[in-house]
This record gives sequence, C-alpha cells and structure tokens, in this order.
Amino acid sequence: MKYHKVLVTGGAGFIGSHTIDLLLKKGYSVKILDNLQERVHPKGKPDYIPNEVEFIKGDVANPKDLLKGLKGVDAVYHLAAYQDYLPDFSHFIHTNTESSALMFELILQHKLPIKKIIFASSQAVAGDGKWKCSVHGKFWAVQRPLVQLERGEWDLKCPNCGKPAKNVLMTEDIARPTTTYGVSKYVIELLADVLGKKHGIPTVCMRYTYVQGPRNSIYNAYSGIARVFAQRILNNKRPVLFEDGLGLKDYVSVYDVAAANLLVLEDNRANNRVFFVGSGRGYTNLSFAKIILRMFDSSLEPEIPGIFRLGDTRSTVSSIKAISKLGWKPKVSLEKSMQQYKEYLESLGPIEDRSDEAFKKMMALGVIRKTKKT
Repeated sequence: MKYHKVLVTGGAGFIGSHTIDLLLKKGYSVKILDNLQERVHPKGKPDYIPNEVEFIKGDVANPKDLLKGLKGVDAVYHLAAYQDYLPDFSHFIHTNTESSALMFELILQHKLPIKKIIFASSQAVAGDGKWKCSVHGKFWAVQRPLVQLERGEWDLKCPNCGKPAKNVLMTEDIARPTTTYGVSKYVIELLADVLGKKHGIPTVCMRYTYVQGPRNSIYNAYSGIARVFAQRILNNKRPVLFEDGLGLKDYVSVYDVAAANLLVLEDNRANNRVFFVGSGRGYTNLSFAKIILRMFDSSLEPEIPGIFRLGDTRSTVSSIKAISKLGWKPKVSLEKSMQQYKEYLESLGPIEDRSDEAFKKMMALGVIRKTKKT
C-alpha cells in the first residue's frame, strides 16, 4: 500500500461516502472534512459515516479548517463542491475553485507530505461537447443562443450550414463549459495541471457524468434529475421534463465511480491526467423518466410543459476509453442503480416534495424559462 491516511473532503456526501467505504476495505485510514451543508444534510451527520473515520466539520475554503484536514494525511480526494442552478455565481468559484488553489497553498506553506490529490471534476467542463454535421463533419459546440431556446429549437446546429447536427462521444480534450459550475471545475483542472506538475504533486481529475445510486441526497430540489423525479413521484406528481425530453445524458452508478476513484489512487498511470467516468451510453431524459417511474411502480406519465433551464446541455455522452485502459469499466446498470436508489429512499421514511418551490424560485430568477412559440 502506497498511502497510509487519506483525506476525503465532502466525505459525508454521495460519492465521498462510497469512496470511503472502499478505502476502509483496503485498509486505509480515513479523515473527512465536510461542512454538512443544510440543503444536502438537513439532519446533520449521516448515520452511514463509519465510526472509525476521523470527522471534521468545516469549510474547505476556510484555511484553518482545510489545514486541519490536510495535516497527517498523505493523499487527498477533493470531492467537496457547491452545485446548483441558482445564479449565485461567486459561490461556485469560492467553494470549488478557491479551495483547490488553497489546498496547494497550504501544502507548500506547511511543507505537508501530500503524495497525490484526486479532484472531482465534472462532465460539465465539456459543455455540449462535439457534434457532427452530415456535410461539414465534426465541430465543437457553442452554447445555444437564448433566442433559439425561446423558439423551442433544441438541437445544436452546424455553424456552417445551420442544419441540425448529431452529438458524438465526448473526449477529455474538450473543455467548453456553459455554466459557472462547469467553469469552476475547468479551472480546477488547470490548477491541478499547472501547480501539480510545478510542485511535484501528482494529480488526477475525474469528470464524473450523472452519478446515481444510494445516498444521493433527496433533499435538494434545485439540481439532480433522479432526486427531483423521485420527490415528485413519491408525492404522486408527474416528473417534469425540460425542453422536449429527448436530450441525451450519460448515467453511471456511484459504486462504479467509487471503484474508479480507488483505481486512480493506486495506479500511477493515472497521474497528471483527466478522465471521464461514465457509462459511455446515452439515455434520453424521457427514457430515464420512464425507467424511474417503472422502478417506483408508478402509473404517472412524464410532463413536458415547454420549459427550459439556462445552461443545460442538450446531449452529452462521454467516451470512457481512456479510463478503461487502466482496467476500469462500469458494472452496474442504470436500472439496477434506480432500484438501489428506491430501496435507499424507502429506508428514509416519508419524503417531502420541494420541487414546486424550487421551480418557482428558479423561474423568478430567470433560470427556468418558458418557450415563446406561437
């Protein structure tokens, strides 16, 4: 074993807690730094956090808290992040990006013997990725214009001829974020590359796709397609689809993500690289809604009211060729992930629906908008 004690920021969360389970099984000592954000953890520290883990309640962007977390460890998973669709843009940069720069700063300032840092990046870094025109070939997507979305024209168009194009699998060379969250994660990748190499600290950046499974917090209704759908279905409300419901997304099990996290810690071939971590397969939002409705034994039908969310990507499916070369591949199907999520939610008791309130707030802020089709 190359490492002794590992810090997991955001370790009380969804991906972090499953990663910790695998670390403990492999014999690592683990420390958690987590602020237990109320929107995600309204009931405080989750029961699934093992007793043998050292737990620190603190903010990753606070130098004193982060230094306390970094002392005594030789590897770090920096998974703590702020993610939402609200227009509090500086919050994304402060929590996600500044904390990453601060981590390098503290390591150097205090001469901490950190041997590797694994950063949570995101598929959001790639924006809408690459697309292909039948006439003009492949092109990098740009953010769809607001006037196009207001007309209810959802597909990306070829910049040369204006015809609808088809998406292609996204690869790690693509970096065109369309949200502040995506920007914050892209800057993390840049910091990891520049500062990690400059100061001899190996880094790995993991571009997770849409991660599903148990412990995905049910409480936040501002983002997260599975939890928002689940809140509504469990309260006998139809799941609401943005645009026409036909955009493609790439879903992956949290168990597979945790396995990927452990792999890149222990495999030096991953050092100083960026990896997409997904299933490599696309599902339309409509098909996803039908899968989760079936898992919950619901007779409801999805609702498509002609609304859209600013910053949403149209069709994003990632190539997993790079990380597969290290021996990783997804093993848990989307259907199995949804069944596991259902079982987890059933263990929590009654679930309150907060989606209507969140939708109203996002519409008031101009995040969710209606089409202007006549």
